[in-house]
Amino acid sequence: MTRPSTVSDARRGDPATDPPAPGPGTVRQRGRQPRSGRGGVLAIFLTPALVLFLLLVVAPILVASYASLYKWNGFGLPENFIGLDNYTRAFQDPTFRGDLWRGFVLVLLSLVVQLPAALALAMLLNQPLRGRAAYRLIFFAPYVLSEVTTAVLFDLVFSPNRGLGDAIATWLSADAGTVFADPDTVLYAVFLVVSWKYFGLYMMLFLAARQGIPKELSEAAVTDGASAWQAFRHVTLPLLGPTIRISVFLSVIGTIQLFDMVWVLTRGGPIHSSETMAVTMYEYGFRRFEVGYASAISIVMFLLSLVFALFYQRIVLRRDTAGAITNQGGPR
Repeated sequence: MTRPSTVSDARRGDPATDPPAPGPGTVRQRGRQPRSGRGGVLAIFLTPALVLFLLLVVAPILVASYASLYKWNGFGLPENFIGLDNYTRAFQDPTFRGDLWRGFVLVLLSLVVQLPAALALAMLLNQPLRGRAAYRLIFFAPYVLSEVTTAVLFDLVFSPNRGLGDAIATWLSADAGTVFADPDTVLYAVFLVVSWKYFGLYMMLFLAARQGIPKELSEAAVTDGASAWQAFRHVTLPLLGPTIRISVFLSVIGTIQLFDMVWVLTRGGPIHSSETMAVTMYEYGFRRFEVGYASAISIVMFLLSLVFALFYQRIVLRRDTAGAITNQGGPR
């Protein structure tokens, strides 16, 4: 038997007995499934979700769009075609125009008051405070309650002559039992209830985002001579940007669709002072049986949400979503 003449020959082994090394094409074939198999797997997993989306989202939008072109009471099939008259009526209706204005006020209050307060509290609870876990639980607990439960709770609290809020206000020589009955204060009272309900959600979002920022960045800024406010303004706040932008999006879309808490608290009153688009839609669709007009209002709400979502994603969320786009067809 002949021995290898060099160490390198010994490491390579005998070409006659060693199996051939797999080429690049062999490795790629092992790591990639056939396209027909991948398409079948995608179809199996996507079909149930696609069917539900078509039945629960697309179909109601199409039905509402069709019904909005008719003067229809909801019984039988729509027959009295009136075209775009329901949309014209909506924008000529002072109540609906007031709904648009009140929705704008609620959005503005949410962006100016609710989200900054949630951010400030999240930064405070990120500090090494004693019992901060209990504080987080206390502030997040209202979000667990349903909207109807929250509305009933505050209705009892501010109930005249028997509510806790009214008793405290009476002790302070004030009148809290009329906050939901006064046209000048009811909208702000509804905003406080909505903020109490959703404040904890935004606080936890900001807190989770803040804990994902390395402490070394703020410490380095302070070491370089920056104050605590400057470190927050120029280091922490920009890194919280994606979470802030998502919170703004959720707040605006939720305000456009606000219904249940307003309906339980005030029914949109007094004198339409707290009425929203969703409350007006429910009033005409399920109490006055003007389903065609209510469908037109629902389509306006849908278009407002859609236009805002597309604009916001295109302009504001563009930087955040750019890094999430992957090339599915690229080489592995």
